[in-house]
Amino acid sequence: MKTAEFKKIIYDNYREAGRKFPWRENTDPWGILVSEFMLQQTQTERVVQYWKRWMKKWPAPGDLAEASTEDALREWSGLGYNRRCRYLRECARSITEKYGGRVPDVPGKLLPLPGIGPYTAGAVACFAYNYPAVFIETNIRSVFLHFFFKDKTAVKDSEIFPFIKKNLDRKNPREWYWALMDYGAALKRLTENPGRRSAHYGVQAKFEGSFRQLRGAVIRSLAFSGPADREMLSGRTGIESGKLYDVIEVLRKELLVAEEGGLYRIMEKKSD
Repeated sequence: MKTAEFKKIIYDNYREAGRKFPWRENTDPWGILVSEFMLQQTQTERVVQYWKRWMKKWPAPGDLAEASTEDALREWSGLGYNRRCRYLRECARSITEKYGGRVPDVPGKLLPLPGIGPYTAGAVACFAYNYPAVFIETNIRSVFLHFFFKDKTAVKDSEIFPFIKKNLDRKNPREWYWALMDYGAALKRLTENPGRRSAHYGVQAKFEGSFRQLRGAVIRSLAFSGPADREMLSGRTGIESGKLYDVIEVLRKELLVAEEGGLYRIMEKKSD
């Protein structure tokens, strides 16, 4: 398929059925960064209200940098993957201390920040500053698999990247990637998910009864109800003692929970 034809299909769909999100209406770099952290492995519709509350409470990196981890986790509660929250707060502190509160505008400066990988670095630079980065996520991947790899399975991202680069709208990369993501989201509703033909495809484990659910329960208990010993935590969360020990040990290794005198609490860095 020729580039011009491909772009017309994607842009026509976007103009007719493009989605609207608050971080698209206001491309404030900090708001973009927050949205990208929240959107990782989380449905877009779930993120909207969290994002609005977060931006009202902490409208700039310096505001979040001054908040406690406990306060941030309370606001994050329900989004899951609590490490994202800790990384976002650390990221806010780095931006405040190293860049005077201004979110960096190129992937090379974003990538060293806490919790930021190649996709997030490219996405933030693109959506915040209209920088022509080359990056991939699940919906973008689905689009290119659908149009350029119709009869192929186990396709690696390294095979897709040249097509993303070749078809990039360098004059308006921000809108182009929005259009790609919206087309990819629509594809999954209208046909068999092309992403299944990716070499990187994996089915997410069920949340109910999972170790991830137990971790979230412990974090919520400590964030909302304060420090507790293991017996108190077991009573609050309903997690039996042996399983609770495993959960706490993982959270301690991830630097989300600390223990002192038999009491567990949300961990704050020494520099707080």
